[in-house]
Amino acid sequence: MEAQMSEQDTQTKLAVHEAICAERYNMINNRMIEGDRRMTKIEYLLYAVIFAVLFGPGVAADFVKKLLGI
Repeated sequence: MEAQMSEQDTQTKLAVHEAICAERYNMINNRMIEGDRRMTKIEYLLYAVIFAVLFGPGVAADFVKKLLGI
């Protein structure tokens, strides 16, 4: 078994490691952006539910009808 690695082997392994980490970082970043979009949608849905609960389903239904022009 070789006790010391050559400088070229070390540089190659480091370059491979950096490429793998960069790809992982990009995947994590993309998932965070996607998660942020989903959380925003959930937040708006919660606001709608709170509105319906506080003012009653009839008021919420009338508001939606007026909003959609029905």
